[in-house]
Amino acid sequence: MACPHLDQVKNIRAPTVQAVHREECTLCFDGQDSDSGVDVCLTCFNGGCLGNDRNHAQLHYEKSHHLFTLNVKRKLKPNAHRADEEEPPTKMKKLAITEEREEDKYDHTLTLKCWLCEATAGSVIPDALQDPKIKSLADGVMSSLSSARQSEVKAWEEEITACEHTLLLQQESSGPIEASGLAHCRSCDLKENLWLCMTCGSLGCGRQLYGGIGGNGHGLDHFKESGHPVSVKLGTITPEGEADIFCYICDETRQDPELSAHLSTFGINVRSLSKTEKSMTELQIEHNLRYDFSLTNEDGTALEPVFGRGLTGLQNLGNSCYMASVLQTLFSLRQFQERYKTAHAIAHTRACEKLPADCLECQMYKVADGLLSGRYSVPASGDSPKSSVGQGGEGGGLLHQSPTPVFQNGVRPVTLKAVIGKGHAEFSTMRQQDSEEFLTHLLNTLRRDIHKYKQQDPSIEDVTRTFSYGWEQRLQCADCKKVKYMTEEADVVSVSVPANEKGKMEDGKVIYEDVLLEKCLETLLGTEALEYKCPSCNKTVHAIKQTRFATFPETLVVHAKKFQLVNWVPAKLDIPVILPQGDILEFEGKHLGSGLQPDEQQLGEAPPELPQFDAEALGQLLMMGFPEIRCQKALLATGNSNADMALNWLLNHSEDPDIDAPILAPAGSGGGVMQSLAEPPEELVSMLADMGFTGMQAKKALRQTDNNMERAVEWLFSHPDDDGSEVPQQGQERQEQQSKTIYGNKNVPVRYRLKAFISHKGPSVHSGHYVAHIRKPFENSGEGGDGDWVLFNDEKVVRADEGSVKELKKLAYLYVFERV
Repeated sequence: MACPHLDQVKNIRAPTVQAVHREECTLCFDGQDSDSGVDVCLTCFNGGCLGNDRNHAQLHYEKSHHLFTLNVKRKLKPNAHRADEEEPPTKMKKLAITEEREEDKYDHTLTLKCWLCEATAGSVIPDALQDPKIKSLADGVMSSLSSARQSEVKAWEEEITACEHTLLLQQESSGPIEASGLAHCRSCDLKENLWLCMTCGSLGCGRQLYGGIGGNGHGLDHFKESGHPVSVKLGTITPEGEADIFCYICDETRQDPELSAHLSTFGINVRSLSKTEKSMTELQIEHNLRYDFSLTNEDGTALEPVFGRGLTGLQNLGNSCYMASVLQTLFSLRQFQERYKTAHAIAHTRACEKLPADCLECQMYKVADGLLSGRYSVPASGDSPKSSVGQGGEGGGLLHQSPTPVFQNGVRPVTLKAVIGKGHAEFSTMRQQDSEEFLTHLLNTLRRDIHKYKQQDPSIEDVTRTFSYGWEQRLQCADCKKVKYMTEEADVVSVSVPANEKGKMEDGKVIYEDVLLEKCLETLLGTEALEYKCPSCNKTVHAIKQTRFATFPETLVVHAKKFQLVNWVPAKLDIPVILPQGDILEFEGKHLGSGLQPDEQQLGEAPPELPQFDAEALGQLLMMGFPEIRCQKALLATGNSNADMALNWLLNHSEDPDIDAPILAPAGSGGGVMQSLAEPPEELVSMLADMGFTGMQAKKALRQTDNNMERAVEWLFSHPDDDGSEVPQQGQERQEQQSKTIYGNKNVPVRYRLKAFISHKGPSVHSGHYVAHIRKPFENSGEGGDGDWVLFNDEKVVRADEGSVKELKKLAYLYVFERV
């Protein structure tokens, strides 16, 4: 029987710029290669699976009532080469991020379905694709850039622009350069990695590059001597007039729109040239590809892959190992497993009003299911593992014992990365990032997002608080002996690791002395002398600052800072950090702050400074009959100089509930009072209001944090009972400190045991590779069943070798301890 609604589908327009989720379901990792395929909604282009135990396509119809879907199934053509059957590269090549022609490798089966005809499963409409209009719509879905590829291409785009030094390049009169003059560096015999000065034609070798490419820096020396800023790398020049161009003043890769004309000054015709050397981008890619953590034992045998619940890998999306290592670590923790378990996911996805691809909460549930269920942790060949190691708890898994290890494909967290990175200058790109910075960003993003769900259901746990703890800082004036206490909330304990050279290897690599982690923590919790303007003495004095824990977290993250700045770039140092016996950290009463003691006298507050208003503008507004307090606020909000602008502000804000509240300078404010008291930007107030806060709360939070959005959200979470009113009070800062919510607890002694550590291999945080080692429980684990170490290296998941764990633990970047 023909579908009576078929005419409606003919009015649907093919996607243009919309993201089309045809590769996999937006709520799980079931994809177009599964037996049932993916149902793509023809209204909003959401992708839904059709599994018996989940059927997210039906859930989408029940929520949206969008009638039609296009079911997409994909099957590899006979004798076609499948990319994911190869061993995936550690880093995806930038030049390969293009939409592949799937039709060359796969056969696709497309079926139109109407959900109104048979809402329980979707009714297939036979021969519907024979209709030219419907066929055109289906072709549009299949030819559009898929959501995954759209995210990758956008993130990989790197706009290299011209600068004033290339646009205004002044060349010295110079004739053609003889071939001998372009044969090698003018200061040495190097014949590769040569850079031509675009001002005078001097040829110098570059700096030593990735992968051991030679260079003595004579091109840089020429710039320091002559000041000529722009050079082009010989061997990268193409007949189209493209090349690697570097500006030493900007210290950036740049474009030269007139490259052909500038090179002709030296007798170089770009049309006669061909590219003979790798570009800087290609060298960076190759450099990244070389960084891989060993997947062999000390005796050279391959480490065995493991499979099962909690043992699913994450495919590298292109320099995304920093994200993968953090996500694997988070979802190894009991708190995250409980928070994002399946029962909670079902309730949320049914109630969520957003499309799943735009919802952070939905994507966290999706990744939790992908990593913890074990459904996707199978050998890439599809063969069953040959021997079981056990199903113990969340980490129970299977050990593959074939002679040649077969790894899993893992899952691709494309949508989660897009949601987390949205609007962020760094995490929205495909560039390598710092794992500690990403952890902090993710926790803050989750914390902001969960606020609206807690309003709907107060029982929802803010799982990020497992990392939260408080610092207590005690400051004592050396003259008057009065003290000041301040508490601050944090999620990560960052410790400086001293770099004491022990010697050098034959290749010049520096060897550093071992450092005890406990010593680094003792230094952090020690005392230091500093200069301080004492409000009691009313002069600059010496003061002693002492740091202690105000509270201890449930999960302690220690960030080992082992970097030094080299040419303003943080270079990583391989300083061995030695953990305590048994990987146990202990803190006692001496590490816990005590607060103001009965025999101590509190330092007074510096009197707040109130702003000075433009007398002429204020007078004009007062003559119009407005109250003085409103006139002052209007001037503060508009720059304190223009009566007309202030008048417009007054007319637009006359109904604000806090319009007549007194103006207060924040305690301890100094010369920047005017800016801190000005009305916060309305767009920021609106964003906070969208999270459920009142306008008064939003404005106060922004004033308290210099209009910093992230800090404002943190301030609001720390002051849940503050209604936003600005009421004068004596010792405001002290009272805020006392009322501020500090998470964690004060029970001592407290013991922590190492649960996971994230290691980094490479010269800086912006290159190289991250992996995570996580202690997972297996039935036959040693040490009383405490668990074995598992290495998560992107999609490769293997039982780690004890010897390598011992060494890599010393060079870890982040240590994650669980309270025991």
